[in-house]
Amino acid sequence: MRFTSKAWILGSILLVLLFTLIVISLQFGAAEADSVIVWNIRAPRTIAAILVGVGLASAGVLLQGSLRNPLADPALVGVSAGAALGAVLGAAIGLPFNSLGVTSIAVVTSAIAMAIVVWVARSNGRVEVVTVLLAGIAVSAFGAAAMSIIISMSDLAGARSVTFWTTGSFSLSNWDGVNSMLPAILIGVILAFFLAPSLDLMALGDESAYASGVNVSRVRALALLAAVLLTAAGVAVVGVIAFLGLVVPHAIRLVVGPSHRQLLVLSAIGGAVILLLADTVARLAFSPTEMPVGSVMAIVGAPVFFFLLGRARNRQGGWA
Repeated sequence: MRFTSKAWILGSILLVLLFTLIVISLQFGAAEADSVIVWNIRAPRTIAAILVGVGLASAGVLLQGSLRNPLADPALVGVSAGAALGAVLGAAIGLPFNSLGVTSIAVVTSAIAMAIVVWVARSNGRVEVVTVLLAGIAVSAFGAAAMSIIISMSDLAGARSVTFWTTGSFSLSNWDGVNSMLPAILIGVILAFFLAPSLDLMALGDESAYASGVNVSRVRALALLAAVLLTAAGVAVVGVIAFLGLVVPHAIRLVVGPSHRQLLVLSAIGGAVILLLADTVARLAFSPTEMPVGSVMAIVGAPVFFFLLGRARNRQGGWA
């Protein structure tokens, strides 16, 4: 599918904003911008913010498209909590922080969480909007409780210092973390791009998609797998960041429409812009004190979620 003129214009604006934020992120901070500080601290942090933004926003598009749920977000449906639990578990058993081993465990536990939510929420061949959210809350609560138990019982310093995984922070990002998340995010983005045409047909309903030759079950499973890869890789390194996967796709959809290939590309760039902006604000606003970037995103995202929740309820005639 060819991109529309609106998509090209929006994409150009987002790329200019992204480049500007990269320059600001690399040049400004509590310390002087010498080559060691820039290369060893600010550069990996900047790239990590871009990768996580791409991953979470793309995962939001996939979850909303494959589940046909406008309120789907990795943190709201339990995927992020499952990944965070796996990351903490990896640290507790002695795996190095920011390692591929920790990321791998996060992917597995995130996939288990996603499978549980879909299994609980599935009814009459479809996944119910409200039940997905309720199941996601339950899975997230279980994950938070399990993380607390692991952290309190572990003798490893690595496990005791990972409470940032519950709030989201780029303060410990380094090149190892970038390298550990890059493969999964690349695979997830590529898989999402090839699934986009099928997701367009699934938006018309499963029966219409079947009639058009789409293997709905396979496409949905692959889309959820891609969402897990995109989410878990970032959560394993920087922790849980909510609402990005909800807010960005909806904002992009308002401008360019529902076509998933356009939506995925522009949401990925938009997610990188928003998260890099949030991290820059979190790092510089009260320097040298640093706010968790997850808290910054929650302040913006929670009101948007309430608005979308009310709109989805009205469209479906209530959820009595």
